[in-house]
Amino acid sequence: MFPARRMRRLRRTAKIRSMVRETVLTKNDLIYPIFVDETIEERVEIASMPAQYRLPLSEVRDEALEVVSLGIPAVILFGIPEHKDEVGSSAYSSEGVVQRAVREIKDEVGDDLVVITDVCLCEYTSHGHCGVVKEGEVLNDPTLELLAKEAVSHAEAGADIVAPSDMMDGRVAKIREALDDSGYESVAIMSYAAKYASAFYGPFREAAKSAPAFGDRRSYQMDPANANEALREVYLDIQEGADMVMVKPALAYLDIVAKVKERFRMPTAAYNVSGEYAMVKAASQAGYVDEKSLVLEVLTSIKRAGADMILTYHAKEVATWLERGE
Repeated sequence: MFPARRMRRLRRTAKIRSMVRETVLTKNDLIYPIFVDETIEERVEIASMPAQYRLPLSEVRDEALEVVSLGIPAVILFGIPEHKDEVGSSAYSSEGVVQRAVREIKDEVGDDLVVITDVCLCEYTSHGHCGVVKEGEVLNDPTLELLAKEAVSHAEAGADIVAPSDMMDGRVAKIREALDDSGYESVAIMSYAAKYASAFYGPFREAAKSAPAFGDRRSYQMDPANANEALREVYLDIQEGADMVMVKPALAYLDIVAKVKERFRMPTAAYNVSGEYAMVKAASQAGYVDEKSLVLEVLTSIKRAGADMILTYHAKEVATWLERGE
């Protein structure tokens, strides 16, 4: 009891604080998202996400080299195709934008970079939904076949990890079966296991050109009010063969990250999404906050909650700060 017990003793100097620090953010925690757009010939800045770009295929190799040079271990790829149709056929074409990007990256840097691919149809469908649509309804089971084809095509191109983000029931099992049957038993699945129907995705939909043409995604993405449902979703994906699980978004769902990690002890990722990124950038540009301090605090909070991996658009700048010991 006070005065014998003084908690401030271990906060007195920077050296002491670092010695007793419980959560340490490192480069190995980071996954950097990349948007690859086959409709452009030079990079285009995303208006709502300062310092983030849609890249042409011609710049993918250089981007991969930069990421490797910064010590970031992994990227996740999102594709913007030239052709869209009702069933998202570009998503599972061997010459699709993501498939070509994977081959470019692997040819340039090989195993120096872990390549994760987003497996979904929303960027590739003319209606912008994550599955097959009939009479205004997104159909679960017919969508599974297409997702499995997409995942296999990514594996064939050289992806190390496929990450289904569609939130269809049973997609992890279908993808695992398809990968195994095609000889890709070693390709891992990072499941977007607890993906909420969040308002924080707004800038991403501009970046990926994937806003739904009608309605919304609440019939397949999770209700932000639900926590127990998230645990059921994660459990089912693990049972179906997920090697890693993800919570998306991160900041408003740190309680979910913590519950998932505590309950399942699985490799757990959290996605620090576009809206979270955009808010920090906007506040820092207005002079309301110190950007570096806020970003590091945000990402540390995500790791403290239990995330082993953080998908974040801040990855490059954070890697630079960490390298400098800032």
